[in-house]
Amino acid sequence: MAEMLATWREVLLNGPAWTALGLSLKVACWATALDLLFGIGFGYLLARCRFAGRELLDAMLTLPMVMPPTVLGYYLLVLIGREGWLGAWLQTNFGINLIFTWQAAVIAAAVVAFPLVLKSARSAFETVDPQLEQAARVLGLPAAAVFLRVTLPLAWRGVLAGTLLAFARSMGEFGATLMVAGSIPGKTQTLSIAVYEAVQAGQDDSANLLVVITSLTCIVVLILANKLTPNRNKGGSHG
Repeated sequence: MAEMLATWREVLLNGPAWTALGLSLKVACWATALDLLFGIGFGYLLARCRFAGRELLDAMLTLPMVMPPTVLGYYLLVLIGREGWLGAWLQTNFGINLIFTWQAAVIAAAVVAFPLVLKSARSAFETVDPQLEQAARVLGLPAAAVFLRVTLPLAWRGVLAGTLLAFARSMGEFGATLMVAGSIPGKTQTLSIAVYEAVQAGQDDSANLLVVITSLTCIVVLILANKLTPNRNKGGSHG
């Protein structure tokens, strides 16, 4: 026990754990911001619009939730890799290389966690009474104002709960991130990848510490999400 505590103290003082935690938080924040932006847009589209292929689009957007992370990582390599159509275009025209960068980790985490925001947002928008939106339109509010002043405020708890879950999922993303971002200490090595590297190196004490840090961070996020979800359901029962 004393030896393990000494190892934990050394890891904490030397900084690798905090570097990995900081990078994980950075990646998770950016990924969650992207998921929130696109999740609200597509969630509202699927909740309010009727068009051919709507459920197919929903299935395609939800696919990352059930697809193996390594498969997603392969698709991302095909898309943003040096030989991928988007990656090659960015490299040729702007000199941008995404592979083995923290930005690639953001893309991987955003893709994996996106369905959590999408499903929550769609469900939240579907619970909003369309008659309230119609009343706002009758009063002369434009479509954008109706969404920002009526729809989104009534659905925000569900959207935020899904966003917090996406943040927690982004914090723990491993498979797709490893394939497109690699494991470069201080640059692309997130907490989950650092745990893998520690285990592979036989550094069990360091791995235990990193697991504790990751678990505590995700537990806090999940508690916040759970506090939001019951309040939303309770509020809906009084509506």
